[in-house]
Amino acid sequence: MTLTLEARWQQLLTPLTADADLRRRGYQQLHDAYAQSGRHYHALPHIRQMLEALDPRLAALQDAVVVQLAVWFHDVVYSPLRSDNEARSAEMARQFLAQTSLSAARRERVAFLIERTKDHTQPQPAADTDLHLLLDADLQILGAPEADYWRYARQVRQEYALVPDILYRRGRQDVLQKFLALPHVYQTEEFRRLEPQARRNLRAELEAWQQNRF
Repeated sequence: MTLTLEARWQQLLTPLTADADLRRRGYQQLHDAYAQSGRHYHALPHIRQMLEALDPRLAALQDAVVVQLAVWFHDVVYSPLRSDNEARSAEMARQFLAQTSLSAARRERVAFLIERTKDHTQPQPAADTDLHLLLDADLQILGAPEADYWRYARQVRQEYALVPDILYRRGRQDVLQKFLALPHVYQTEEFRRLEPQARRNLRAELEAWQQNRF
């Protein structure tokens, strides 16, 4: 039976705190953040998709608890017009996790992972499997079937509704071109199978913007 997101949260947090009210309040805080009206893609379904993508790979992670916590908090603060979302999300994770038994070092590791989701096109530390799997799970939508990818692209545009089309077009094309210029979109073998579809999707969206068909 598929667990609800709240059940997954409880399962993850119970070993870290016996305080049921803290666990409940933590989930409510996350739920309320991801359910904000301006969220179209960066919402709870995205969190579920990431967690489920990592489920069969948990044994490959050095610290599965830390990685899953990073998934939960990585987009908790999301304002398309700000550039400090990841830093603010990391700080919220620190504040909440300080109330649990998670060690200071592991709390900082959660924050580090969150902060590294800021720009997936930047070089990432080598030989960090946990980080690479987290980032690849975050990008799995790029390699999704065509219909799912276009739904994602439209949802992201909705999140940037306040940005004029001419500015969004320029910025979005820049992002797409950066991804296409990477040697690999995905860093791990587990997700590398999505690479061909991801490149097809990225090229198709880029061409749509260039030809004013989006």
